[in-house]
Amino acid sequence: MRPVWRFLALLALCFLAAVPAAQAHEIRPAYLQVREIGPDSYDVLWKVPRTDDTVLDIAPRFGPGFTLKETDDGALIEGFVVFHYHLDGEGPLPGSTLTIDGLGNSAIDVLAEIELRDGSRFSYLLQPTKASVEIDTEPSFWTVVRSYLVLGVEHILLGFDHLLFVFALILITSGAMRIVKTITAFTVAHSITLSVAALGYVDVPGPPVEATIALSIAFLALELLRKVEGKPTLTSRKPWLVAFIFGLLHGLGFAGALARIGLPQSAIPLALASFNVGVELGQLAFVAVVLVALRLVALRPQWPVQARRLAPYAIGSISMFWVFERLGSFA
Repeated sequence: MRPVWRFLALLALCFLAAVPAAQAHEIRPAYLQVREIGPDSYDVLWKVPRTDDTVLDIAPRFGPGFTLKETDDGALIEGFVVFHYHLDGEGPLPGSTLTIDGLGNSAIDVLAEIELRDGSRFSYLLQPTKASVEIDTEPSFWTVVRSYLVLGVEHILLGFDHLLFVFALILITSGAMRIVKTITAFTVAHSITLSVAALGYVDVPGPPVEATIALSIAFLALELLRKVEGKPTLTSRKPWLVAFIFGLLHGLGFAGALARIGLPQSAIPLALASFNVGVELGQLAFVAVVLVALRLVALRPQWPVQARRLAPYAIGSISMFWVFERLGSFA
């Protein structure tokens, strides 16, 4: 087997081996809501991601002088267990420390929102590498920007279906300027639907959207195969049009992820804009890495057709696996 064939065969196997891992990653952070109901007295809602039979062993802990008591048993909702607590403090919550015990042993984030009786609101993103935060004495919009920017970057970089779609677009589009226009069209489209859906103007069920997103990748795989075989395709002629149309669909997928995270009621436009910018930054980083990698590998059209077919076959196999898996989740 020629070196080129060996490389592409290995690439295809890596794609297929990555499918189970891709399903294991989901941006579904835990959520902590703290609402002041009296002087140094708070209602606490704690929402923890769960699988079919496992709940993450993480829990909020407040600084010295605060007592946290569970007020009822946990309730099961889709993908989460919800706990309610009452928090009493010997002093104000601002200026104290919030810690999520066990977070360092997990692979998820925690979005914490604190609302005081005077209308002040605080948002924080705690991560396995930073499981504690000192609560500000004054609200800062930078905490919202930072939190949702990071969540946006994480979502796109762990959104393997979105990345595979972008990867297929790059492979099928010829010329640097056409790639720029195509990615720009995809960005504009998914920004539109992400915004209108996140603001509640459009409500589309998540499972059909996710299954259709997988079908959009299968469509690109077929288009790429036709291009490899020298046949004209709509995507190779007008990649920006296909990117825009399917970008509207992918934006609904982004909105579904954002709905699971939640938006701070006091800063919805800011959080939405920050999440969107984070998605774009992550996408641009991925595009840059792909272009550099393709340049280094020097994929050339004069390679044998059999070798060039491996990429669309690998992409198509992964996307159809996702289609059937997501259709199965409808039940």
